[in-house]
Amino acid sequence: MENDKLVCKACGNDSFAQGELGGSMSNVKPVKLDMLHFSSSPLILTICTNCGEVASMKVKEPQKFK
Repeated sequence: MENDKLVCKACGNDSFAQGELGGSMSNVKPVKLDMLHFSSSPLILTICTNCGEVASMKVKEPQKFK
């Protein structure tokens, strides 16, 4: 998702920044948790710089879910 093509659905702003949501308790983990191959990935959020609305979320390391 390219930041320069986004328009905030909440306020109409077109300026966005990215942030990372991660840490030992907030990472995304696969549903079928295999303790031998434990993996997780932080989330990358695209955030409206005007109102804080989150426009998108994606995992930083999608290969960990294969």
